Amino acid sequence: MSATLAAVEGSVNTIGFGLAAVGPGVGIGIIFGNGVQAIARQPEATGVIRQNMLLGFAVIEALALMGFVLAFAI
Repeated sequence: MSATLAAVEGSVNTIGFGLAAVGPGVGIGIIFGNGVQAIARQPEATGVIRQNMLLGFAVIEALALMGFVLAFAI
């Protein structure tokens, strides 16, 4: 009985992480898509735009890592 319960709990954790990865994936796509458009429109601001893109990427990637940890911690 407990082995079956552990298998179901592991499956639920995996599904939870999969759902938690969707949001950051969409967010990263939006950040880099808009960043490329901004660089194309204003090439002289490439350094500032790239810096902000990487900062946003790091913050959103931290959300994905927290989802990964919480999926297995609970």
